[in-house]
Amino acid sequence: MKANLSSRYLNSQPWRQRLSLFMVGISASGVMAGCGTGDTAGDSVELTLVSYAVTQAAYEQIIPQFAEEWKAQHGQDVRIRQSYGGSGSQARAVIDGLEADIVALALALDTQAIQEAGLIEPGWENEAPNNAIVHRSVAAIITRPGNPKNIQDWQDLARDDIQTITANPKTSGGARWNFLVLWGAKTETGQTEAQALDFVQQVFRNVPVLPRNAREATEVFYRQGQGDALINYENEVLLAQQQGQTLPYVVPQTNISIDNPIAVVDATVDRRGTREVAEAFVQFLYTPQAQRAFAQAGFRPVDPTIEAEFSDRFIPISNLFTVEDLGGWDAVQNQFFADGAMFDEIQAQVGR
Repeated sequence: MKANLSSRYLNSQPWRQRLSLFMVGISASGVMAGCGTGDTAGDSVELTLVSYAVTQAAYEQIIPQFAEEWKAQHGQDVRIRQSYGGSGSQARAVIDGLEADIVALALALDTQAIQEAGLIEPGWENEAPNNAIVHRSVAAIITRPGNPKNIQDWQDLARDDIQTITANPKTSGGARWNFLVLWGAKTETGQTEAQALDFVQQVFRNVPVLPRNAREATEVFYRQGQGDALINYENEVLLAQQQGQTLPYVVPQTNISIDNPIAVVDATVDRRGTREVAEAFVQFLYTPQAQRAFAQAGFRPVDPTIEAEFSDRFIPISNLFTVEDLGGWDAVQNQFFADGAMFDEIQAQVGR
């Protein structure tokens, strides 16, 4: 079955403007809503939220709203410090000692790594609504201005005349979504795993370089001018659009649901006595006002009412699959990304 396509081609801006969206560096910032320490007693309380870079626009809207509500209900000021960076780097920072009350990362594997380090208790997926998925996105193909190679779907990335830029899924957690959408483009449309393997090998045969992370992949595509297509995420394109930057892109109709989880860091909240307010903040992220802020920042909301409110912004996907459809994260990690697994075999086949 060949997937249908919905695409949007946006007017191009100079690469420096386009690049700026993706070059959001690791930052630590505080949104002040009162003042305080980690102790929840008294007139103030402090939390630390650790997330990945492109969520910042949403959380800067959400945090003051939560602080206002908490103050009205509890008479207590809330200060939420924020740290933003690459999802995998943020997970490693938490494991290495960055104190986080709440982690909002790009994929469940990063949250599971914190769990495996003993900082989050097993079963965190059941501690928040919607299996702790707070917002979603889908994969997108960014093309050169005017889409000169007429890239219309994932299958086009296997053409000999198209070079694709993607980060290395062995070193970039986000790039695992890129690999999985290519794999699922075949297995979730009735084709065999052998056919999927052949397709993915063709795509990676035409990947000229494998940057370590999404930031470097974006530099390769824009600053170095390599490649005809960059695999990225719809939310990043929409956020760029909101900020006045326009990117030519395609959203194929067979796509993966890029599910972004939220979790309380049990070891931190129990030590600092911040569990009640941290859990309240997580619950607040599922309210209409918070879901609306996520949608405004380019993420697909998990609240159906808010999703309908923004229906003109998000391209409907006719064949949307999930990591669970591919066996779940543990199976995916073992089959594709563990040492000696399928991705390593593909790299050997294509001569890297």
